[in-house]
Formats: sequence, C-alpha cells, structure tokens
Amino acid sequence: MPRAIWPMMLLSMIWGGSYYFIKVLLGDFGPWTIVFLRCALGVAVITAYMVATRKPFRFKAMPWGAVAVMALVNTCIPWAIIGFSETRIASGMASVLNATTPFWSILTGMAFFGAVSHRFQWIGMGSALAGLVVLLGLDSSALASGDAWGYVGMIAASYFYGLGSQLSNRLLRTLSTYQVTFGTLFFSMIGSGVMAFSFEKIPYSRLIEPTNLSVLAGLGILGSGVAYLLFYWIVSKGGPARATMVTYLLPAFSLVWGFALLEEAIRWSMAAGLALILAGVFLAGRKKPERSRPKPLSLPKDGGSASMEATP
Repeated sequence: MPRAIWPMMLLSMIWGGSYYFIKVLLGDFGPWTIVFLRCALGVAVITAYMVATRKPFRFKAMPWGAVAVMALVNTCIPWAIIGFSETRIASGMASVLNATTPFWSILTGMAFFGAVSHRFQWIGMGSALAGLVVLLGLDSSALASGDAWGYVGMIAASYFYGLGSQLSNRLLRTLSTYQVTFGTLFFSMIGSGVMAFSFEKIPYSRLIEPTNLSVLAGLGILGSGVAYLLFYWIVSKGGPARATMVTYLLPAFSLVWGFALLEEAIRWSMAAGLALILAGVFLAGRKKPERSRPKPLSLPKDGGSASMEATP
C-alpha cells in the first residue's frame, strides 16, 4: 500500500481545488447543474481515452443496474449535496467535514460488507484527524460561521462516499477501472441532468464566461475524468477504506492551492499538520500482519513416536 501514497497525493492535489471550483460556479449555477456539467466533461474524457487506447467497453457484460446504483450513491448524490452545503458553509470547512469519509467507509464495511478493520487503520485515522486540527487550527468561531444544514449536508455526503467506496470495490472485482469510471460518470450525468433540467434554471450564456470555462475544465476534466480513474485504481489496489483516506489530504492541498494561487501565508501548523496526516495515511494503509500458524503434527511413516515439534 505505501506505493499508493503517491497516487493518493496526486488525487488530493486535483480534488483539493474542487471545493474552490464549486464555490465559484455556485454564483451562476445550481448544485445539480454543476454536477451535470462536470459529469458530462468527465464522460467525454474517459470515452476519448478508452477509444484512443482501445480499452473495451463491454456494454453487454456491464451490470447496468448495479453500476447505476453505485453511481448515484458514490457520485451523483454526494456531489449535489456538497454543492448545496457550500451555499451555507465555507469551502475549507466543507473539505474538513469531508475528511470523515474514511470513518464511514470502515463502519459501513464492517456493518454491511463483512470487512474487518485493524489497529493500524484506527491509529492512522486518529493521527490524520489530529493533523487536521493542527493544520487548520479549528476553533468555535470557525464552526459558528456556518449554517447547521451545511454541516449536516457534508456529513451526509461523506457517508454516501463511504458507502459508495464499498460498492465500487465489489464492482471492481468483475469490471475494469475504466468501465467503472465510465459507468459512474455516465449514470451520474443522466441522474443529475434530469434533476437540473427539471428543477433548476440554467443560464446558458454564463457557460462561455472565461472564468466559468476554466473552472469547469478543472472540475470536469481533471476533477472528474482523471481523478476518478485514479480513485478507482486506488480502490482496486488498496481497498475502499484505504482509498477514502485521500480525503484527509484534501484540506492540506487546499491550503497549498491557496498559497500558490492566492499568495496566502504558510504557517508552521501547516507543515506539522501535513506530517501527521501523511503518517496517518501511511499507517492506515499498512496491511494487517498475519500471524504465523504452526504446521499440523504428522505421524512418522515408520510407526515410531510422533514428533511434538512443529516447524515454525
């Protein structure tokens, strides 16, 4: 699993800017419209990639019902809830609350999917949570600045992410990363499109605004197409609970983007918090050590006395 830390960091860099992008787009578009637009761009990216590299779609073998459910749970619904929540709380606070996703993934896996957790996962989550507190210096004023429904929405979105990661892990046993990514974004585009065109007013003239075009490119091409390929690859290699640990890194990289684009100051707590988070991700990603089992005793063929020692 340590090898997957670098893809997780790359994914965190991409998704770390998503909360800012969503916040910008909410000035012109509704939550469902934003989900529809980013999914449509994501579908275009994964389709072009699969055609160019000749990856098989295998439509006839696709379990469409299961993929549709997973898409709604893991992408369409939580993305819309995040948009709703960011109309009520700051984008930075949204990324912090989203960091509860690994907790929900582990609990959901244990309750419904027969998953077994180990002490490294819990120690790692504790270290990562402590890193978040140090990183952001959360205080009562930060919590008081938001709306209660915004907090509830982000917790709900995090739960959907945790459940969706478990569902995607089951699908990845029979489908490729490319198939799952395509199916997820395709059904999310359909579901969000129905909601957007039914209940939201879409200002088409605002789509060609330079700022909106650049933000949509970052959110749709990188944050949906490329990012979901990375996410499902991590799920297939390290499991759903470990893949969701990427959410602990999102606030850290949100601050990195703030430093790079907005010239915000880097505090000492940023380095200390990031170190704790990385340590937590590493610990949670370690495999549970297997206990060596003694070999069964065997009787000698010559009928003599059996040896009472087992080879370790």
